[in-house]
Amino acid sequence: MAYNILIVDDSAIVRAVIKKTLTLAGIDVGELLEAGNGKEGLAALEENWVDLVLADINMPEMNGIEMVEQMSENGLMETTPVIIISTEGSQTRVEELKAKGVRAYIRKPFTPELVKEVIDQVLGADNE
Repeated sequence: MAYNILIVDDSAIVRAVIKKTLTLAGIDVGELLEAGNGKEGLAALEENWVDLVLADINMPEMNGIEMVEQMSENGLMETTPVIIISTEGSQTRVEELKAKGVRAYIRKPFTPELVKEVIDQVLGADNE
């Protein structure tokens, strides 16, 4: 099954690296959407069917935490899993994000194998 994935990161280079990593990891991607901050990410979610959000924390205008909080208020966290991909990785921050409904946390730098493992766990693909 091909997944529609939204990558939310203010760095175009990081978004490109994540796209390449998805390919190397063998993730079956349908449509790949990109957003430069949480506000753009929310707009993309309103306009498109998205199976998975990969988001950074630190971004201008609206950060990843604010985006997750907005998704919670809109009921999107129940239907659209979010995986945070960030350099920021304190245990307190990870627990705070998971309490808000984030399904998983990947710390930069990452490998295609780790990304595949986490995405398979979150989307239930490891049960196939």
